[in-house]
Amino acid sequence: MKKRSLRLRLTVGFLLLSILCWGAAAVGGWWQTRHNINQLFDTQQMLFAKRLAAINPERLSNDPLTLPKTKKLLRHHRGDQEDDALAFAVFSREGKMLLNDGDNGKDFPFSYQRDGFTDGRLKDDDDMWRLVWLTTADGRYIVAVGQEWEYRDDMTRDLVHASLSPWLLALPVMLILMLWLVSHELKPLKYIAQQLRQRAADDAAPLEAERVPQEVRPLLDELNQLFARIGAMLLRERRFTSDAAHELRSPLAALKVQTEVAQLAHDDTAALSHALSNLDIGIDRATRLVDQLLILSRLDNGQDLQKQSLEMQSLLQQAVVEHYEQAREKGIDLSLDAPEEPLRRLANPLLLALLVRNLLDNAIRYAPEGSQVALALTENSMTISDNGPGIPAELLPRIGERFYRPPGQQQSGSGLGLSIVHHIARLHGMGVTLKNRDESGLVVTVWL
Repeated sequence: MKKRSLRLRLTVGFLLLSILCWGAAAVGGWWQTRHNINQLFDTQQMLFAKRLAAINPERLSNDPLTLPKTKKLLRHHRGDQEDDALAFAVFSREGKMLLNDGDNGKDFPFSYQRDGFTDGRLKDDDDMWRLVWLTTADGRYIVAVGQEWEYRDDMTRDLVHASLSPWLLALPVMLILMLWLVSHELKPLKYIAQQLRQRAADDAAPLEAERVPQEVRPLLDELNQLFARIGAMLLRERRFTSDAAHELRSPLAALKVQTEVAQLAHDDTAALSHALSNLDIGIDRATRLVDQLLILSRLDNGQDLQKQSLEMQSLLQQAVVEHYEQAREKGIDLSLDAPEEPLRRLANPLLLALLVRNLLDNAIRYAPEGSQVALALTENSMTISDNGPGIPAELLPRIGERFYRPPGQQQSGSGLGLSIVHHIARLHGMGVTLKNRDESGLVVTVWL
């Protein structure tokens, strides 16, 4: 993929934008200046024509009166003057020239059609002139005052050039300063990129940068939050791996011992049978532990979250049927109390069934022989109670931690069952509370 430099793009964009704006300002300035100059000189021509129209016609002779040229009048110190800045001529109604300025006015052709402004050319001249025609009050004479268009255009160009030249000279300086400003403002991004480049793969420390632009701050905050989540995930995975390795060491060691016992039994049928029986129990325990570890791993990765509407009575009845044989072997009375009207909840069927199964399995395994395990369903909760030994009150807050088991337990286990229950409940927005019964036993409540 082709790399695109933000600095280069901003510089080129600012350059094009500056040139475009400067060009638009130049065109607009030229148009406005030209309009103002035309308005000014049209007014000047009209005022001059009105002044000429007010002269005494009786003083005009039949021969054309030509005024001396400006250069003859001012041989020295004539100042900066333009010969084509303004010219005039006075004609009779028949078109005979009676008076002119002595310069360009003598070349005015008589092309009067109506009072007002027209464009035309002088005799033997291709340049366009702006002419104003005005009839005297008595109607006997016609005054023509003209000005060359090129003179107006030159003045427009000079004024626009004088106005825009400083900006044109300042444009390179402005672009250099703009390039420096872009580089200066992008420096925090380069610092962040340098931190990322030198960062270790498992480093969860937040990025730090001074003078971060407000537009970049959300990106930096999201990156830091991402690093925090990745760090938490890595820590969770390391702890999970460490705890799993620790928990698997015991059943695997027991399996190895039972295997050695079986190998040493030789002809001792009773010892061999006992070793194989213990080996089978150890394999079941290891299998159960591995299954629970896999379930926790899937839950941590956010899998199995597809939800659907479930009828709670059917789910609990199925769980009771599955655990009936296990309860009967220990002489435990397993009961279910549920309302007759169907109670439905939006949940994942496999995960919610696993939650109920773990709670019932724990209750049956830890309840003494001949006791009772009761499963009750209400509108807002589901409870599993037994009359076993319960759990010391000071240890109740830790129940649900991974691989934690209260001391003095006689039953084998990994300490993952209730951890899975808590995790499934959190995924469904449910709550789990544990408390000891007043007489004896434990009550686990799942708030739906």
